[in-house]
Amino acid sequence: MKKQTISFEFFPPKTETGADNLIQRIKDDFMPLNPSYVSMTFGAGGSNRDLTKDTILRIKKETPLKVVSHLTCVGMDRSEIKSLLEEYNELGIHDILALRGDPPNGGIDFVPPKDGFTYAAELVCFIKSNFPHMHVGVAGFPEGHPATPNRLIELDNLKLKVDCGADYICTQLFFDNRDFYDFRERCEIAGINVPIKAGIMPVVSRSNMERIAQLSLGARIPAGLIKAVNRTRSDEATERVGIHWATHQCLDLLENDVDGIHFYTLNKSEATLEIFRFLGIDEAGEL
Repeated sequence: MKKQTISFEFFPPKTETGADNLIQRIKDDFMPLNPSYVSMTFGAGGSNRDLTKDTILRIKKETPLKVVSHLTCVGMDRSEIKSLLEEYNELGIHDILALRGDPPNGGIDFVPPKDGFTYAAELVCFIKSNFPHMHVGVAGFPEGHPATPNRLIELDNLKLKVDCGADYICTQLFFDNRDFYDFRERCEIAGINVPIKAGIMPVVSRSNMERIAQLSLGARIPAGLIKAVNRTRSDEATERVGIHWATHQCLDLLENDVDGIHFYTLNKSEATLEIFRFLGIDEAGEL
């Protein structure tokens, strides 16, 4: 049986104190699990971007964990992106998740920066052309990309990213495994043959579920999950429902030969760690 990858995603805190707390949480809670890797989301421009880089460098320096840096097309031109990648490369960070990224400041339409990139495929090609040894992941959307209603065109765009050199796909979060299996099969039909890692995020409160549903890239909430949450009377009970639902998702995915599971942690430990314990994984696979 193949070893599936298990990974955890975090976002950069807004303050140095927050960064200290996150690094300590990663050391105390996640490092003992020996994950395949941890990843850090990307702040476009200004201090957020700097916090992303600084936090990544601290994880690299202070832990033995493999760290994947998100990199988007937002707010950076080609020279800035190349400069950042050169810095990562010199420090031994060779794993990138290449994304187009969302429009900044809550905007609707994505406007590429001058001498920047419009699509993630262009970013993948740029990385692989300049740093061919870097390991590059891209995003996949089991329920469909919100900006591409035509699912056939969506798969064409995904295949273009793979043809440009993407090494694996990490999906957006989803709550119904049937959506993932259909997506995986359609990728196979389209000739996409890189590993596909399933994105999982447990519901931890009613407000959390509502926010997921409101996000521009939010997931469809199945009726069964809505009914289960509606039976609860506290956030603690809702979190138990979310952990139970996500655990069964993960067990089913592992039994059906998923290439990996990627947990969106929201920088919290409890729910994700409890799910991980239920899975009984002794050793994760390599990225």
